[in-house]
Amino acid sequence: MIYVQLNKEFFENDIHSLVKAFYPSENVSVCTAKKECSEAVSLRIDVEYRVNEVAMRLMSEAEVQALLEQEHGADSALSETRSGSSTKNRYQEIAFTVDYSDRKETRNLLKQNLYDLLSEHAGRTLPWGTLTGVRPTKIPMTMLEEGHTTDEIRDHMKKAYGVSDKKIDLSIEIAKRERELLSRLDYVKGYSLYIGIPFCPSTCLYCSFTSYPVSMWEQRIDEYLDALEKELMYTARLLEERHLNTIYIGGGTPTTLKPYQLERLITAIERNFDFSGLLEFTVEAGRPDSIDKEKLEVLRAHNISRISINPQTMKQETLDLIGRRHTVQQTIDSFYLARSLGFDNINMDLIMGLPQETLEDVRSTMKILGQLQPDSITVHSLALKRAARLQMFQEDYIGLKMINTQAHLDAAADVCLRMGLLPYYLYRQKNMAGNFENVGYAREGKAGIYNVLIMEEKQTIVACGAGSISKRVYSGGRIERCENVKDVASFIERIDEMIERKRKLLED
Repeated sequence: MIYVQLNKEFFENDIHSLVKAFYPSENVSVCTAKKECSEAVSLRIDVEYRVNEVAMRLMSEAEVQALLEQEHGADSALSETRSGSSTKNRYQEIAFTVDYSDRKETRNLLKQNLYDLLSEHAGRTLPWGTLTGVRPTKIPMTMLEEGHTTDEIRDHMKKAYGVSDKKIDLSIEIAKRERELLSRLDYVKGYSLYIGIPFCPSTCLYCSFTSYPVSMWEQRIDEYLDALEKELMYTARLLEERHLNTIYIGGGTPTTLKPYQLERLITAIERNFDFSGLLEFTVEAGRPDSIDKEKLEVLRAHNISRISINPQTMKQETLDLIGRRHTVQQTIDSFYLARSLGFDNINMDLIMGLPQETLEDVRSTMKILGQLQPDSITVHSLALKRAARLQMFQEDYIGLKMINTQAHLDAAADVCLRMGLLPYYLYRQKNMAGNFENVGYAREGKAGIYNVLIMEEKQTIVACGAGSISKRVYSGGRIERCENVKDVASFIERIDEMIERKRKLLED
């Protein structure tokens, strides 16, 4: 494990994220109180906040052992050993002046200096430099809105954050497309609607979303829809003076609903909401094993043409390993079925860095997608969160290799570009394989507006259903949130409380 010792609670999350970016497979512990580690420490970092400066020291496993032999229970390893001749020059150390009154500048200096230490120790740089946030396009987007040139943006991202040329170019290109896409929206009087269906055929190995096996809840889904419709009806009344711009039904897997349940849900949405300002209506079909002709016909009958059919990979052995109980052929058949019924805006999601997948596997998957010709492809880099089974039960999956490199992303991007799909949105997540990013590619006119909105946070998104999170965006950029409970039974029983939370958030 990697152990980070601080003398004060200050920027712990930033430090953890940056260390984890360099060493994604290591457990990283950031502590202010000295503690005994049950695991072997492969790397130790001491950070000491002083009056007008910050001092850092990075030590390898052998240096940690030498230090432990000298410490004899000392409270501050950094101060106690600075004068010790036997450890002199056996570690990397740096100190730099800071102005604590400027929190942003202090954080940037801290991350820049820590980045330099880690980069020297690891013998490599990171494609996104010191940027650890989930929205790297926010920087070029903001600078474009302020009237800065492309060269000024490029120079700032290079000097301030050490971002690679390739990632700078990608983020600027996407920021320009996002601005054009979002120019059609009403930020002041408009809003978007998310509807969560928290059921799946089975739970994937890497998944941390709010979802439950549909077999466990089959007898209560109509009760869930009762509660959901009540929440939707209230939301529509509360926002009747606003313009609804986009709708996204996600999950989970919305097409785990039976045809009559899909019909019921969409009819309720149409009955309660004004579609006159609607630019996009997406239903995430997701799992091929949840799709059939009757369900797709329900969607087409309501003029919904934008759907997702998500293979994640076209390697059968990987699908079996990660718990997706469908075949590669089912994905292909579902795609062609949707095309035959008139769906002209189909997205497909892929994940780079899945267990045991090689670069050749990625190329093989992309070859099949090149034959299918979807209208958009979202290329995700695997990000393991604490709630994922692969993370929670690591001892059950020892020996699984999860590798993601720039070559993997380039292989996917090259095929997307040859298909005429251009990058239009980008975001990052914590613990992402290879410290890379997720990028959405789409044909002209087929980009998912909601996908951009959820990242750029330019417009209020009202979310209904178990586990969903509403975000109200105020003029000036301030954002307030309210969450619905994740548990399905609790959502059903406490629906009036969920509605009251929305009232407090959204009522002027």
